[in-house]
Amino acid sequence: MNFQKLIEDRKRFFWLLHFSGWLGFALVHYIGSFMNDMRDIYVFIIISNAWFGALLTLPLRYVYQRIWDMAPWKLILAILSASYVVGSIWVVMQNFTYWEFYKFGYRPDAWYWYFRNSLGGFYIVLCWSGLYFGIKYYQMLQKEKQKALKASSMANEAQLKMLRYQLNPHFLFNTLNAISTLILCEENKTANGMVAKLSDFLRYSLHTDPIKKVQLKQEIQALTLYLEIEKIRFEENLTVIWSVSKEANNALVPSLLLQPLIENAIKYGIAAKTDGGTINIVAKTFGNDLLLEVSDDGPGLTATNTSSTNKGEGVGIANIKDRLQTLYDDYSFSLSANEPNGLKVNIRIPLEFDSE
Repeated sequence: MNFQKLIEDRKRFFWLLHFSGWLGFALVHYIGSFMNDMRDIYVFIIISNAWFGALLTLPLRYVYQRIWDMAPWKLILAILSASYVVGSIWVVMQNFTYWEFYKFGYRPDAWYWYFRNSLGGFYIVLCWSGLYFGIKYYQMLQKEKQKALKASSMANEAQLKMLRYQLNPHFLFNTLNAISTLILCEENKTANGMVAKLSDFLRYSLHTDPIKKVQLKQEIQALTLYLEIEKIRFEENLTVIWSVSKEANNALVPSLLLQPLIENAIKYGIAAKTDGGTINIVAKTFGNDLLLEVSDDGPGLTATNTSSTNKGEGVGIANIKDRLQTLYDDYSFSLSANEPNGLKVNIRIPLEFDSE
């Protein structure tokens, strides 16, 4: 196991640092004892002090895990209190072993000697606490850096995949063929409008940062361009129903998140029916979540189109799953049958708004 994997394994890394630190504490005190008159039993005193320190500071880990989310001033107060209590108990144990095993004998003022240097014990335990939180925050920072690097890499890969399924020859061929047909029919105004919409959609697709999240209303504008192109192809056979709440309209979503779902619905749902069909797009908020839904009334996940649907999922839906997994720790993605027929895709992501 290399060092990076050891850091990532938090439990193993904690145990290694915990016992290594107290072993180092014992070693330093052992070396320092050579400057004084030392009997052999003093080695036992040093080992027992380090062992008591390791045992007493161990519960602090679980205490700190429970108070981790406290307000800063409460957290600092709790750390100081816990460090002082543990440090005082540790000093009592140190002094007990020192006087009972090394100095041989009970002193009338033992209570004073047992509690003597409690501030020194508090300082050592406080240093342990500082190292614990420092290493904990370092691990969190490293994890966030890794997630950011992975998100950047995945987003760049997602953008390339997007070009493969979003700007595939099939889509461009159908669009350009429709434009060509309009020109031959001398419907130049409609053809020009279609070219303009295609140009705007391609510009948005290529210039939108795949890492940056955009407001849902901006995403809807781009989707409207895409759907207007498809409506020219399918005419009355394609119906789109939007249901977007006002709060959801301003929520942030990954750019071009819904387009692959709508494309799949058109390709495997609407195009598969001779009389066309309807696509429903729903966006609403629930608590601290944003709920998105894309459904169609096509054949759905039936035996006759399972292979086709799987092909669509392999490029578009799998790509969305990868992006969601990279961008969010808490999310859900599900495919289900739409009643009475068709396919429904549901996405739940944390509700976020632009801070500006």
